[in-house]
Amino acid sequence: MKLNGILSETRRKTPLVQVITNYVTINDCANVLLACGASPAMCEVEQEAYAFSKLSAAVYCNIGTLTPEQRLAIKEALRGAAEKEIPVILDPVGCGAIPSRIDYIEELRSQYPIHVVKGNLGEIKSLAGIKTEVRGVDSVDDGKDAVEACVSLARDWQCVVAATGEQDVVTDGTRVAVIQNGTQMLTKITGAGCMAGAVIAGFCGAAASSFEGTVAGLLAISLAGEQAAASADGDLPGTFKVKLIDEIHRLTEEIMTASGKVKWITPSQTDSIQ
Repeated sequence: MKLNGILSETRRKTPLVQVITNYVTINDCANVLLACGASPAMCEVEQEAYAFSKLSAAVYCNIGTLTPEQRLAIKEALRGAAEKEIPVILDPVGCGAIPSRIDYIEELRSQYPIHVVKGNLGEIKSLAGIKTEVRGVDSVDDGKDAVEACVSLARDWQCVVAATGEQDVVTDGTRVAVIQNGTQMLTKITGAGCMAGAVIAGFCGAAASSFEGTVAGLLAISLAGEQAAASADGDLPGTFKVKLIDEIHRLTEEIMTASGKVKWITPSQTDSIQ
């Protein structure tokens, strides 16, 4: 499958992305969306969320610091997104540690379409009902059965599932992409996963399919991380975070094609990700 053109389409279309995210990373999500060519709007007021979602090309919801106001605003945003038939990207932060968040997600899913679920492997396994290990919002899962867990959830929920980790896994239940780019420096800063979710939303707002947009989005953030870490002072987390956004801005189709390491497999080929 060719991912060529999605970055260019995002920069050409400048998709408006409604973002309801946690207070820790709201500024990071806005800046990384601008850097990849999208237009962020951090609209999370309940009375505005529905109308604004109908102006948008995609909606990104991150429940990292889920407040009562956000609970209501997310429902309104998803209602508008469903009416307009635009992609909804959900980041189920902390659902492995806080069971009530799974209840909330199930409530959302019972009412409105969710097109992409992006989380760490612990969160994805928790949603799939598979035993896992988490520490707060972080996954300490060993990565075993990652493809099976993602495929199971994708088929059950009829959506795209993306699990981030040492290798990122993206699947729609039939196709599986394993992204082997990235750097450990992405684990040394707050917000890398949130920024990945935002970039995915930007790409999905411009791509022909949510599956392709999700793969391209995760590949983009992974490649930008590699480029940022490769600089002389890229081992300093504060500097790395700034450089990460710079490298997203500098990213080109040529870099994605030449440096991207994406392995396409079928769900049964789990041994091929080693």
